[in-house]
Amino acid sequence: MKRNKFALLFALIAIASLTWSFKEDLFLVSKNLDIFASLYKEISVNYVDETNPTDLMKSGIDAMLETLDPYTTYVPESEIEEYKLKYVSTQFGGIGASTVFIEGKLFVNEVSDGYPAFRLGIQPGDQIVKINGIEVKGKERAEVSRLLRGPKGSAVDLLIVREGTVIQKQLVRDEIKQPNVSYSGMIGDMAYIRLDKFLENSALEVQQAAAELIKQHPKGIILDLRYNGGGILQEAVKIVNLFVAKDQVVVTQKGRNPEKTVSYKTNYSPMMPDLPLAVLINGGSASASEIVAGALQDLDRAVIIGQRSYGKGLVQQTFNLPYNSLVKVTVAKYFTPSGRCIQAIDYTHKNAEGKNVKIADSLIAKYKTKTGRSVYNGSGVYPDVEVGTIKLSPITISLISKSMFFDYANAYKKKHETISPAMDFKLSDEDYATFASSLDGKDYAYTSTTERLLSELRTEAEKEQKLAMVKKDLEELKAKMLVAKKTEIFTHKAEIKRVLETQVVSRYYFEKGKIMQAFQYDKELETAKSVLGNSTKMLAILKGEGAYKTIGDPAKIVAAGTDNN
Repeated sequence: MKRNKFALLFALIAIASLTWSFKEDLFLVSKNLDIFASLYKEISVNYVDETNPTDLMKSGIDAMLETLDPYTTYVPESEIEEYKLKYVSTQFGGIGASTVFIEGKLFVNEVSDGYPAFRLGIQPGDQIVKINGIEVKGKERAEVSRLLRGPKGSAVDLLIVREGTVIQKQLVRDEIKQPNVSYSGMIGDMAYIRLDKFLENSALEVQQAAAELIKQHPKGIILDLRYNGGGILQEAVKIVNLFVAKDQVVVTQKGRNPEKTVSYKTNYSPMMPDLPLAVLINGGSASASEIVAGALQDLDRAVIIGQRSYGKGLVQQTFNLPYNSLVKVTVAKYFTPSGRCIQAIDYTHKNAEGKNVKIADSLIAKYKTKTGRSVYNGSGVYPDVEVGTIKLSPITISLISKSMFFDYANAYKKKHETISPAMDFKLSDEDYATFASSLDGKDYAYTSTTERLLSELRTEAEKEQKLAMVKKDLEELKAKMLVAKKTEIFTHKAEIKRVLETQVVSRYYFEKGKIMQAFQYDKELETAKSVLGNSTKMLAILKGEGAYKTIGDPAKIVAAGTDNN
């Protein structure tokens, strides 16, 4: 009895403390709002030069939010529609074409099958000069998007130039749908679903895709979350529920405000409770992607394959503000079923240079999955099977950034009416030689890794006053590197060729074709097929009998040690 009285007393003290703290916070908020409003008024009325009240307020808001994390943002009325398209809806009114600026000129890059641009004969390579009579030269990309988009059924006039001929086109905008599931199908005897985002109806799209694939009796299912930056948390919970039994905790969010502390559980019987499952992730998999991958890993329901995920363990909520604006606020951190938070960057503290830092190693702790495997917090989701990432060479990055594949892909389409199926398409060595020749005289200057290291070495030699001793050697190395650099278009032929093939395929098979064509080079996909096709190997991973990684051939997965703690 006495113990219960003490517990009640401590509870009352805690409640009183929270109430006092809350009242004190409200007083400080009210006080500082009065100061800010008065300051804003005096500057607007009395400053020596003319000020723009809207810009002044926006600058103040941006400066305030800059002290927080990058996910807490203010969205003015003028940007609401763009915000909804990016974070909520998958539909908008448009013409179904993507564009690219090359040397200040706007070109059609790709068209989408079945949409107005495709139906009216707009082609990749067409230069758009005017949109509704407005010249696009000098316009920002966001402004071009606003000109091309509009209500379904509304007209848009384009003045385009194609091979020197001026053409006038009037298109009627249609509802453009960008599905969350960009591709699904059978790859051998495995079902494959690629989920690009977690916006409205993403769980329903995954469910519908899976329902069709299950009819073909797959031996396993691969859920591809690579480069998926996340979206709506509740959609992630529903997707986990497709594979996990009812009443399982998927994610818990915890905030300073007790009202923001919520646990999300599975509510229904799973659609695929036993089908072997692999989830693909990489450094671009964030937020809701990490909730799905982390939950399925903690519950020992899936093998996670690829590279460490981004590490965004923060939950945002939007609040409406006056005059049709809103603010997106980080209200909580989320925790996977084992209790770990995968947030990688500490936005609360900054280093001596004022920059945010990664979660300290001393704060990284070990957690246990349902069957006792070790997992860790503080740095994203680590894959169960790690596949080495492919880093593009400087020459390939330069060719991409300067749109050097664009003209060749368009020229190839004109010369070849058809090509082989997307999954089988490859350029021949003769095709690649033609592409290499097409680069003659074009500016795709870049700094190679070796050149960068030589420059750094020269700088260090100058600092240590040793440049005179090594200057001749450095100059000779630089000359040799210039000679070697001329052959890099062939040294890095394999990776450049893969990017070029993707561009060519898009001219025939659109977005889905690009996805399918890339399968033949996909190491993570091959690894997933290998794991799912070997039940002994998969069960060993899920039981924690070895930490696995790929070495060389993705199909060769070897034990790299054990962790039974």
